[in-house]
Amino acid sequence: MTYDPTGHLLLTPIDQEAPARVRRLRELGLGEQPDPAFDEFAHRLAEVTGAPYSMVNFIDENRQFFAGLHTPAGTHSGTDLGATAAAAGGGGVGRFMARDHGYCPHVVVRRKALVLEDVCDYPRFAGNPVVDEIGIRSYMGAPLIDRTGTALGTICVVDTDVRPWGRAGLETIKAMAAELVEQIHRREDGMI
Repeated sequence: MTYDPTGHLLLTPIDQEAPARVRRLRELGLGEQPDPAFDEFAHRLAEVTGAPYSMVNFIDENRQFFAGLHTPAGTHSGTDLGATAAAAGGGGVGRFMARDHGYCPHVVVRRKALVLEDVCDYPRFAGNPVVDEIGIRSYMGAPLIDRTGTALGTICVVDTDVRPWGRAGLETIKAMAAELVEQIHRREDGMI
């Protein structure tokens, strides 16, 4: 867990469910490699929401892995979001990100969708490293809770501009998360 030394805010939530999540992800064969179906889902998510970046994100104890990724440039390389973004002048996105970066770990622990139209409006979230290192200004994500009750990860969209996602955005991200969970269940059942 990470604290903001000046404000003593807990920036990364304690995740008691992480060991069970890792076991479940291994059972499902998820979270270790890119998946073309998840890339396609992320692309569709970006189209539906109008966001430049979208991800299908699985989270373990130490990192986040974007098994599905859509970026404006269509690049899906690199190993660390921050390092890749810095090397690309702020625009590159990779498949891995530290657990203390971004907002998806909050979504997984809360087990609820999160909409941040302007992350700077929320002191708890404005201090996150993705704001200064990558320039993220808005975020919308929803948890992927499977049939066992495990929060496997999230789907999310981010933008470097403030976005008025509104109630419609919230309903869209929740509906698309449910759709992806059903896809994961069909895979598990051998139907895909």
